[in-house]
Amino acid sequence: MKKCIGIVVMGILLFFSCKPQKSIQNQSSIAKKENPTQLGDTVRIANDELEYEVIIIDPGFNGWLASRAQRRGYYEQPYLEIKNQRWVTEWNIRARTPQRYGNLYLMEIDYRPQIDYGYEVNYLLYNYLVYFQQTNKQRLGGVVPEF
Repeated sequence: MKKCIGIVVMGILLFFSCKPQKSIQNQSSIAKKENPTQLGDTVRIANDELEYEVIIIDPGFNGWLASRAQRRGYYEQPYLEIKNQRWVTEWNIRARTPQRYGNLYLMEIDYRPQIDYGYEVNYLLYNYLVYFQQTNKQRLGGVVPEF
């Protein structure tokens, strides 16, 4: 069964979608397995075997990812998964209570710990959540790396 996950934040789109929805991007931009593709301010990671992809559209994230994020392989996948689980859980709590946290958390993230999303999806989600916390002065729990 194919799984879809989505999130929207203040005009920022982080979207996990099923691979068959190729209308999101043109055919020439479809990435190979776990290969990042960048189109303007769009970062796209696809894992064809799992049929998941991450699309992040944010004017500042591309530059931040290239200049401030740790290189791929710096963190191991289990570390990224643990951080993502913690931060996504807190994100979802905040998305459910907009009267307390405002409109930064418009949608919940459907991140399921029992699914192996692969390294690239976890790496990109982790870095987006670090970027989000740093740029919006938010703390989703635990230590946020200061690059």
